Amino acid sequence: MSRGLTFSKSSWLPGFIALGITWGSSFLFIKWGLLSLTPIGVTFLRCSIGGSALLIFALVTRTKLPNKPMHWFHLAVVAILLNAGPGYLFAVSETHLSSVMAGLLNATTPLMTVIVIAFGFREQKINRDQMIGVLVGFLGIAILTGALTGLHGNNAMAIAGLLLATFLYGISAPYSKRFITPLDYSSTALATGQVISAAVLLAPCAFLTGVTQAPWQSKSLWGMLALGAIGTGFAYIWHFRNVRLAGSAIASSVTYITPVVATLLGIWLLREPPTISQLIGGALVLLSAAMIQKKISLSKKY
Repeated sequence: MSRGLTFSKSSWLPGFIALGITWGSSFLFIKWGLLSLTPIGVTFLRCSIGGSALLIFALVTRTKLPNKPMHWFHLAVVAILLNAGPGYLFAVSETHLSSVMAGLLNATTPLMTVIVIAFGFREQKINRDQMIGVLVGFLGIAILTGALTGLHGNNAMAIAGLLLATFLYGISAPYSKRFITPLDYSSTALATGQVISAAVLLAPCAFLTGVTQAPWQSKSLWGMLALGAIGTGFAYIWHFRNVRLAGSAIASSVTYITPVVATLLGIWLLREPPTISQLIGGALVLLSAAMIQKKISLSKKY
């Protein structure tokens, strides 16, 4: 086990729950950020604030940061897959879709993860129940988005953007398991390197296109501080810790929690009541996640 980690096998659960609540809140914070910022502005600032918070924490705790070019290369890849790419896609999509829809579609991450594992990371085996879960997940997506009946007025490109974002998440989990978590650094060091890399990669686009589209509002300010420092900063310490202790498949199942939190906050603070198709489709997506995470088995013998 890497230095700085002395946790038992079950000690990932508190961080897992905290991560689900934190990331479930991020869809609300993105909406608030978009009141004043462009999509690239939301993405860049959340990574910049998160990276700064993590760097200060790493310096205070005297955490050893990565010191080899290849290690930084792998962190940059994960930064694209887990921060820069999905962060931008979610921000763009939420200019056209509700935060409830974004939160529910985010629950397709385990589905995307198992698809990626099946084709690109075959050292992690996929069983029959998980493949059935994939089919259930696609049915859930079709109902959730209204794809079977003309999308119910939902923006097709925005939906595609959200699904592409979760596909990138799906690549990031097994990639991290193979190339990042075996590295001899603490979770703090890995999270700091990843989020700083994302901010650096996003900086040219942010400076060329601009980050604001309207005067700053208080909701935007507080939303970005929370989204950056917690949701894009310290949350990734928990994420790396979960992947390392519980594995990429279990770590990705944090999306059981995020859609529930996103839906409740969307209804409460953004007045975004979900439709019947969203609830049914979301339930099927969560059932898919449960099957993929081996929480439900059709072949279980008693």
